[in-house]
Amino acid sequence: MREIAQKWGFKGLYPIESASEYLGGLGLLSYEVARCFRKRWEGNLILEQMERTGIRSLSIVLLTAVFTGMVLALQMGNYLTRFGAKPYAGRILALSMLREMGPVLTALMIGGRVGAGITAEIGSMKVTEQIDAMRSLGINPIQKLVLPRLLALFVMLPLLTVLADFVGILGGLFISTMELDIPADFYLTSIVQFIKFQDLFSGLGKTFFFAFFIAIIACHNGLQVSGGADGVGRATTQTVVTSSITILVSDFFLTKLFLQL
Repeated sequence: MREIAQKWGFKGLYPIESASEYLGGLGLLSYEVARCFRKRWEGNLILEQMERTGIRSLSIVLLTAVFTGMVLALQMGNYLTRFGAKPYAGRILALSMLREMGPVLTALMIGGRVGAGITAEIGSMKVTEQIDAMRSLGINPIQKLVLPRLLALFVMLPLLTVLADFVGILGGLFISTMELDIPADFYLTSIVQFIKFQDLFSGLGKTFFFAFFIAIIACHNGLQVSGGADGVGRATTQTVVTSSITILVSDFFLTKLFLQL
């Protein structure tokens, strides 16, 4: 089983022994990153990664959010009409976007796009021995490669989530007024009166955990690449799968946590 898992690029997932090694590697990388927090930050590298992570991902995040809001409004409006509760469609949609759909879908999009890109970039540097060259010159690759990407995700993922929430609610507004005959002023007023700061805080609080998971998994997989271009492709696929599963699983436990606060 171990040989089959390594052959197909699932080292770190199967079997259980490899899973523990993988988790141990993530823990060691997290420890190294924590040590780099006390050192001098590379502002230019962080800004560059923020542009790559946030600005270049804006279109796919907003497109996902607006159509998610439109679908939610259409589905809930039609079903709530059966119970005479159609006016509550805006409240339920806003609550769903702020607490769950906005943070989770944004993290999944970023994990697929940015996470795969980070792994491919660092993995290419690994197979071409650029990381070994950095170490030989006394440059810490964790500080130069991992820390800027982690900090960029810490900043940009919450901002992208806020924009996704806003655009998703606007998408729901469009469908509510055009398909459900709900007045726009009633839709917006009901949301403002119903939504609390705790709902926004619950969603945004998850994004910092999601950002950490995406960055650590992507960077770790990139640093562990071996086997040339084929290894880079396998590591990129593993990053998308692992980060997506981690986001979905952690979302359940984070939801339980924030409901207790």
